[in-house]
Amino acid sequence: MRRPVHPPLLGHLEATVMELLWTHGEAEAKDVHQRLGKARGITLNTVQSTLKRLFEKGLLDRHKVSHAHVYRPRLSRQEFHSGALGELISELMGGQAEAMVSAFVSLTERAGPQHLERLEKLVAERRRALKAKK
Repeated sequence: MRRPVHPPLLGHLEATVMELLWTHGEAEAKDVHQRLGKARGITLNTVQSTLKRLFEKGLLDRHKVSHAHVYRPRLSRQEFHSGALGELISELMGGQAEAMVSAFVSLTERAGPQHLERLEKLVAERRRALKAKK
């Protein structure tokens, strides 16, 4: 029996906070609130809770400076997106490689010919790297 597909790993605010931290490197809750929360009418407590959830999900590291925690991404943006896409594909496709590859090529084609060309180059680069390892 297949497990149901889970909702997105990140909520809207969590994704926005991650984007901010990927861009700026690290910040404490007050900095994040200043940059994101005030304009959206979000309280400092909400920002602190969001940072704590992201830390508990293993997406952020933190260290204490004086009285505040300073948070920074544990994964790069690319590592996160790659992992999230891998989980989604595994859940949706049940690990069926052919269906996954076919769907990915179709999506890439719809994104435009330049993306399909880039995919072809990436595949060629990967093949060369694999041959070099042998």
